[in-house]
Amino acid sequence: MNEQNVLAKKLPSAEQVMELIPKGVSVDALREKGFIPIEILGDKMVIAVSNAASALDAQIFATGAGKTAVVVIHPEREVAAVIRDLYDLKSGVADETLSAIESVDDLSQLARQEVMSDTVDAPVIKLVNGILLEAIKERATDIHLEPFEDGIVVRYRIDGVLHNRYELTKGHQSPVTSRIKVMAKMDIAERFIPQDGRIGISLGDRAVDIRVSSLPTQHGERIVMRILDKARGLLTLEDLGMAGEEKAKLDALIRNPHGMILLTGPTGSGKSTSLYAILQALARPEVNVITVEDPIEYDLPGVGQVHVNEKAGVTFASALRSILRQDPDIIMIGEMRDFETAHIGIQSSLTGHLVLSTLHTNDSVSAVSRLVDMGIEPYLIAGSLLGVVAQRLVRRVCPKCGEAMEAPAAMKKYGVERVYRGRGCAECGGSGYRGRFGLYEQFDVSPELADAISSGVPISELKALAAQNGMRTLLQIGVESVSSGKTTPEEMLRVVGEA
Repeated sequence: MNEQNVLAKKLPSAEQVMELIPKGVSVDALREKGFIPIEILGDKMVIAVSNAASALDAQIFATGAGKTAVVVIHPEREVAAVIRDLYDLKSGVADETLSAIESVDDLSQLARQEVMSDTVDAPVIKLVNGILLEAIKERATDIHLEPFEDGIVVRYRIDGVLHNRYELTKGHQSPVTSRIKVMAKMDIAERFIPQDGRIGISLGDRAVDIRVSSLPTQHGERIVMRILDKARGLLTLEDLGMAGEEKAKLDALIRNPHGMILLTGPTGSGKSTSLYAILQALARPEVNVITVEDPIEYDLPGVGQVHVNEKAGVTFASALRSILRQDPDIIMIGEMRDFETAHIGIQSSLTGHLVLSTLHTNDSVSAVSRLVDMGIEPYLIAGSLLGVVAQRLVRRVCPKCGEAMEAPAAMKKYGVERVYRGRGCAECGGSGYRGRFGLYEQFDVSPELADAISSGVPISELKALAAQNGMRTLLQIGVESVSSGKTTPEEMLRVVGEA
């Protein structure tokens, strides 16, 4: 007998559903059909379906289990949430998986790219899948597999900080490394030169790109994987979390028809994310936007993106020369690494193009001295540079377990009396932090500052002049974030440092 009831009660937990799934039936099959068993009532099996089209499959499923189906319709998002939890139960990195790992003879059979699956039998595949799934679940941005004399350590970078997660035996090293290299389409026979690859995986209907880098070390190949979760989407300028004053300044800066805007900061400070946010705001049908990137991290609609390939002769400089023949309005250069790239970029900004790029400097004003060190004349910098944004990412106090307390002496000297810290809870994994936000120091080049740059004044004088013109330093913005309870003194000083 088949019954349907659209007003069904709340779905049970994944643990309860797992008990109802007959042996030999995979979670993959349930996801594909869009239903889950939720209750046994005598000779009847109650099955939740996400759409009426799945009702027949649900009846067949119940018949196979020796039951009569009672079909209830639930919202698709609720059924999908339980199915995701089922994968969490079955795909985590379990101790028995680690101990049961074994070498696989035919590595070509390991190239399955669907990692959210419970039907893969080879222990090495389960292990790697579990490492990837756990990292994505914990919001990690990078996975490090670091070999040592007696084992291999798996570490996740979460909110900018590395955490040890697993210690594998030396016997795990070769099959795990080979599995990852096969997925990334790298040469598994070559172990003595650095390699780069890319993995495109799916977690159900969620696409994730992973950049893979291998580096030969004393104890074997070191693997680092950068996770680019497309489901999180690209951030907009509104999402960057800038204070109102800083955002207004940036909005005005990027609306200039020509000139150069630079973003500075260390690796991992979010420069690329900010560039993508700016490009999204600028990309319109009436303008031609072209980028040169190494590598291209996200596809930007309406933007022509060029991938640097030095082996094929496509460098930042050579690509820029070709781009200028493509009639661009806005050019984004992933990084200014040398004189040639910087010189072409500045010349482009002086000939009617808006140029965006990044530099590695400690603060915004130091970008001027960095360009001079690269061989650019000060008068060219003064004539082309619109502004520089120096940024850092700091961890945010967990909203669930954060509590106020008296400020330490290091903060009281800045006038801060109360600070907030997280005690540590399940929500933040015991760290006291959850998520990150940006601190943005903006150096806008006014006519007065342009004259100073052209005259070659020392950086210390340039900083003092910028402060007189209203520039707030990273430290000042950081202290304000501590005072408002967004982050802790220790985290702010770790990232920004003291004056």
